[in-house]
Amino acid sequence: MKKIIYFANGGSGNHGCEAIIRSLERILACGNKSNMSLSVSHREDTKYGLSELVETVALNTISHNNLTYVSSYINLKLKKSKYSLDLFPYRYVLKQLTNPKEWLALSVGGDNYCYGGTDFYSELDTTLHSKGVKTAMVGCSIEPEVISNAVVKKDLASHSLIIARESLTFDALIDNGLTNARLLPDPAFLLNTKYAELPEGFLSGNTIGINLSPQVNKCSSDGEITSRNVDCLIDYIIKNSAMQIALIPHVVWPQSNDFDTLKPLYEKYKDTGRVILIEDCNAEELKGYIARCRFLIAARTHASIAAYSNCVPTLVIGYSVKAKGIAKDIFGTYENYVLPSQTLKTDTDLIDAFEWLKDNEDSIRTHLNAFMPDYCKKAYRIKDELERIK
Repeated sequence: MKKIIYFANGGSGNHGCEAIIRSLERILACGNKSNMSLSVSHREDTKYGLSELVETVALNTISHNNLTYVSSYINLKLKKSKYSLDLFPYRYVLKQLTNPKEWLALSVGGDNYCYGGTDFYSELDTTLHSKGVKTAMVGCSIEPEVISNAVVKKDLASHSLIIARESLTFDALIDNGLTNARLLPDPAFLLNTKYAELPEGFLSGNTIGINLSPQVNKCSSDGEITSRNVDCLIDYIIKNSAMQIALIPHVVWPQSNDFDTLKPLYEKYKDTGRVILIEDCNAEELKGYIARCRFLIAARTHASIAAYSNCVPTLVIGYSVKAKGIAKDIFGTYENYVLPSQTLKTDTDLIDAFEWLKDNEDSIRTHLNAFMPDYCKKAYRIKDELERIK
């Protein structure tokens, strides 16, 4: 099998990004740090231990004292090339490879095509191909309307392989004639679970985990209704149950930090003795906390994946195709398992959705226990698909 270059991954401060690479290393079983990750945040990858598994090349520390940078700068000034300087670190790294054809570049930013900014990824893919490096996308979700864009469609067709992590994306790729598409679970379903010591007040098996991101408020109808729903849910749980509540971060990037949403909640409810704030840690340890929850309410995709793979009944506050597609593949429907933040109308919608989850707790857990082992194992087939790329 070719050696792997991981790219288009934002850094381990998003523990979903970390989880994808950790899990792919487990699936590919290459060992000895033989693979390379082009890291936009080497500090994060070192902090959370990813640098112990793969060689992480710090793109943001590459010296500009070379001809590759000069050429990129000239392109920017004379040709008005929008991405010349952004692509410079990648061009520099590729220039150092003695035999680029020995490498396969895996685009592992799972939802890069769910939002704007896809032009840069098209330019990056073109740069890799121009150096003779074949590319594949792994563990991705793509909004169906994005695929119909001619530039995006051409970019997607240029990959040797696209492994969609859920069927809504896969079906949209096939409907658009992209025959390089395959359907397999997100690699992170195979992420190891590390059981760190539980903090005081975390009752294993009787704690509801809540993961909330700033993104859900941005996608909601009035910008605040999701937060009001979470407040009402916490009040409801405290008043009507004996469950504890653990606030669990999963992304800590400065531009999108779950603590910005979770810390104010903790400050508001900490004196009740019922609410705990989980500190930041790596993806495996976060999965260990989630695994010991009775339920999870999650905004982040990889927080929900950590729960599903440990058979924890989960409600996703979703805002894109990925949440719906993953839930549909596991349960046959995303109804009642995904609550789109855009559809929230009243401050008690989340309570109603949680009550359904609680009323169906036993049947959901029974289904997950029966379904998840074989579903998770399917992710090992990613290696078989990649090995076919010559």
